[in-house]
Amino acid sequence: MEPLTIDPELNRLALEEAAGQFPEFAGKAAGVVARPLFRGYAWQLEWRGSPPEGQQAWEFQNAAVRAYKRLAGIQDKT
Repeated sequence: MEPLTIDPELNRLALEEAAGQFPEFAGKAAGVVARPLFRGYAWQLEWRGSPPEGQQAWEFQNAAVRAYKRLAGIQDKT
């Protein structure tokens, strides 16, 4: 599978949207990444420094990934 190019502007918008829900993580994430797998991609955040712990950090990551995929028009195949 080929690497997926992440749009920097959509990445910024997705992080801003997620930070609106979880302001405690604003500025802590470097951006959304999509790592290629055999089938599909593993979507996650790259953090600046050590990733924060706890459920809220996971929720922030999920919100940022969902926002990026929505803004980029990416739909998961089932």
